[in-house]
This record gives sequence, C-alpha cells and structure tokens, in this order.
Amino acid sequence: MTKPPAPTPLPPPDRTTRAHSFNTAAALYAANRPTYPPTLFDALEDLTGRPLAGSRVADIGAGTGIATALLHARGADVLAVEPGDGMAAQFRRLHPRLPIVRGNGNDLPLADASLDLLTYAQAWHWTDPARAVPEAVRVLRPGGALALWWNTDALDVPWIADEAARLARHFGVDVAAERRNTDARAADPTGRLHFTRREIRWSRRVPIDTHLANLASHSFFLVHGEERTAAVLADQRDHLTRTFPDGLVEEIYDVVLLVGMAPPAA
Repeated sequence: MTKPPAPTPLPPPDRTTRAHSFNTAAALYAANRPTYPPTLFDALEDLTGRPLAGSRVADIGAGTGIATALLHARGADVLAVEPGDGMAAQFRRLHPRLPIVRGNGNDLPLADASLDLLTYAQAWHWTDPARAVPEAVRVLRPGGALALWWNTDALDVPWIADEAARLARHFGVDVAAERRNTDARAADPTGRLHFTRREIRWSRRVPIDTHLANLASHSFFLVHGEERTAAVLADQRDHLTRTFPDGLVEEIYDVVLLVGMAPPAA
C-alpha cells in the first residue's frame, strides 16, 4: 500500500499573528503548559547575587501567571505586565491577589530605576530587543538584572527529536532556529548587557492528552485551522501511544536562562 504524501507545510504566519493567538486559548495554556523547576530560581538568585525574597520584580509578558506565581511564592514583590486581553483575563481569574497591568516590553509602563529584577518567561522573543533592552536598563536600579528564560525541548531525546521533525514537516517550524532565539547575541543585539547563561534539565510525566493539549497551546498550532491541527494531533497521538503504552509521556526540558546585569551606580 502506498504511503500518503506528507502534507505540504503552510507558509509561516507573521510574528504579530502568532503573538496574539494566545488570547483565544488562555485557559488551554494555563491548564497544560509546563511550569518551571525550583532549581531555575536557585540559579537566578545565584547569578543575580541577591535573594528573590524582598526583591522588587516585574514579570513581563506574564501570560496566565505561571512564572509570576512562582516568583511570588519565593517571596518577591512582583508585578505582572501583560499585553493580551485573553491572557490578562485568565491571569486575574487564577491569581486575583497578584497585581497586573497592561503593557509590553517595548514600552514598559514602569518608572525609571524602580526594579531589582525584570523577568521574561517564554516571552522575550515577542519583543523587539533593540527597544526592549534600553527599556529594561531604564526601569532597573543600578546593579539590577534582566532575566530571560525558556523551557526548550530536549532534542537529544529520540522521541522528542522525532516529534519536532514531524511538526516541522506539518507546519514548517524550524525548531533549531526557534532555539537560537535563546542565544545571548540574539537576545541583545545592542550589546548593552553582558549575559550569563545556564541550562537546567528537568522533566514531568503527564497523560498523553495533556501533552497534546500542551502542543495545541503553541502559536504554530493556534494560527492554523481546526481541521489541520486536529489531523496533526491525531498523528501525534498514534506515535505517542506506541512510544508510551502506559499512557504517560515523559516530557524532558532544558530551561535556558540568560541573566544580564545593569551597570552599577556611577
């Protein structure tokens, strides 16, 4: 029997469309996206040289509040900044006691020299770094820090590499190029900050349905029609069922953390 040809990849949508796509799926995002391990925040304290407890922090592109809530749990005095209607509404439902304001990293609604730490969890790549870096320097106190981090797929794990290759064929997604967004030179083309990099491996075991819902919450799924994404998810389910016959997927991540320190006081 002749194997059907792989679907022709669709042209990639523009960044603005992808960035706004999350507002239609905020509840899906909140319920299924992975969290971050405690060792990430240990590394953050180590690289910044100060505890999170008592630090004044703004979490930019906060989304549904995954990172904001964890920073608050570590004792930070944290403010969320989120541009999207749907994501901000979901944040308020989940975290009614945490403050949130509307805004984005290219034009921060924050006072000069008012923060010890500025964080971007899975969000820096939606900014224009040429604008966002000067804004970060403006709102940080002397010696403050800009911290960027991403949960990235561990592509040295065979089943994860295979899944990434299938998604690339379906959607034209260059996973390697997306990972290059975490490079310090891409993060700060202005050269104003010197970034230190850490990678932290961690994993979680989730049902196949949760893994598929996690995939479906990514922008390259959200911007395509339901028929196309349903077919891709069905194909993924077939592969996952064979790989994980007990129905539990071992998702493995490398958290990439970049920390750039603002200049000290003159």
